[in-house]
Amino acid sequence: MKLRPLTGTLTALVTPFRRQQVAFDDLQSLVDFQIKSGIDGLVPAGSTGEATTLSHEEHMDVVRCVIAASRGRVPVVAGTGSNCTKEALDLTRAAHEAGADAMLVVAPYYNKPTPEGLYRHFAQVAEATDRPIILYSIPSRCGVEIGVPVVARLRAKYPNVRYIKESGGSVDRVDQLKQALGRDIVVLSGDDSLTLPFMSVGAEGVISVASNFVPREVVRLTHLALEGDFPAAARVHRSLYPLFKGLFIETNPGPVKAALALAGRIGSGELRLPLCEPAAAPMATLRGLVARHRR
Repeated sequence: MKLRPLTGTLTALVTPFRRQQVAFDDLQSLVDFQIKSGIDGLVPAGSTGEATTLSHEEHMDVVRCVIAASRGRVPVVAGTGSNCTKEALDLTRAAHEAGADAMLVVAPYYNKPTPEGLYRHFAQVAEATDRPIILYSIPSRCGVEIGVPVVARLRAKYPNVRYIKESGGSVDRVDQLKQALGRDIVVLSGDDSLTLPFMSVGAEGVISVASNFVPREVVRLTHLALEGDFPAAARVHRSLYPLFKGLFIETNPGPVKAALALAGRIGSGELRLPLCEPAAAPMATLRGLVARHRR
């Protein structure tokens, strides 16, 4: 099946740590595992990649590592968002120069900008690169939603603003985006458990946490849905649903890093404070899920 660019399953990559330093060898191995498993794209330095605890130098080193390790085999979408427009511009320009194929730009968090402030923020980022911008709306973490009128206004002016990662938890919101913009906007789910419902109303894929651990299975789900075989996609969804929920049993990316470490995909499930490892009871749940899905 020939996919449109940046559709299907893109993995929101974890950033492995060892003794609190970025474990670049583990990151390279994870990239190879993802690509051999048929993933459609890779997204380093996003929420799952713990971008908020990386220095700007580390942030770009992670992006460069993933670009180098992928060797052009799949698109690399660099996380370049910030709650400071200047920082988002600096990261976007640096990622462009490093060779990223597209940028994932989260809504400014903590500041709670108005719709006009959101528009101006994303407009400046869109003007800093000619590569695709994926807007990232996640109100639970940012305190604001990128409203449909803001998306439509950006899409009308900037040809490279043609994607949105939707993490608001609402099928109705996806429907609103598609009613307003149709095929002019590509919607990617930001929640694994909502990927199939979102795709049933027109979303084109997912930026996935679970695909760090089970890339082949999540790819199969999205490709079946893109082909219109929703009964088969639903069977895959149901088989994965306990894993989808289990990987969010505590704050992301703690559970998925623990699962990857338990499966031997990375050397350690370390996080950086204020995030910390899952508690004993969630870890017991994760061990069971890993045992069920481990290959």
